[in-house]
Amino acid sequence: MSSVAPLRITTDAEPNACVLTVEGILDGSTYRTLRDTVVKCALDQPAGVVVDVTRLHAPSPSAWTVFTSARWHVSTWPDVPVALVCEHERGRLVLQRNGITRYVPVHPDLASAMATLDRPAGSVRRRARTVITRPLGRAEARRFVADSLDAWDAEEMAPAAATVAWLLVDNVLVHTFSDPVLIVEELGGAITIAVEDASSSPAMRHEGTDGGTDVVSGLAIVNSLTRTWGSAPTSTGKTVWAVLGPENRL
Repeated sequence: MSSVAPLRITTDAEPNACVLTVEGILDGSTYRTLRDTVVKCALDQPAGVVVDVTRLHAPSPSAWTVFTSARWHVSTWPDVPVALVCEHERGRLVLQRNGITRYVPVHPDLASAMATLDRPAGSVRRRARTVITRPLGRAEARRFVADSLDAWDAEEMAPAAATVAWLLVDNVLVHTFSDPVLIVEELGGAITIAVEDASSSPAMRHEGTDGGTDVVSGLAIVNSLTRTWGSAPTSTGKTVWAVLGPENRL
């Protein structure tokens, strides 16, 4: 029986991107690892992600959809570009034939891929991040959001955003054993609240069947207070996020 080369992923931080170099076999046993690693990099480095797949082999062409899946998970937030690098034409043709390049462009070298990550002038993303400690969790989350938005002259969004942060942090404290990581972002007038945890269980709305209308899940309230919300799997668990616009002010 022939041995299968394990998947190897090397991460390098460039000034405006997370660069992953991936080697080995992409198949059913390594698909999720690679997808969740790409998603994690996109959430941590919102300028962009470049993945070098020159030495990555996929016995089944369908396995290349790992990159369209990863891009889909970050398409609404943080909506960062994901690009591939493949130094040999054979690999670029395989990606093109399988429709991957319709959603994730592929380039012959790192320099050309990095050049595509430049964002239009004026689209400055402001971000603050902190680990929430369990004893102070909910109050600490509200205070951190209010302080961040005040520093960015967006204090009018603080009541709604702080409430969403309270609910997302509370969800982690109740349903996981993680210390939540809270992220606050501002981009183009929209505010994003995101909370990372170490649980791979998907975020779900939990309405009680016995409580009728008296039992409403925190995520149901988040849904009513925001433009949109979602959950993205990552290599360390998941990130639940919600985006608020001026129309969501309380």
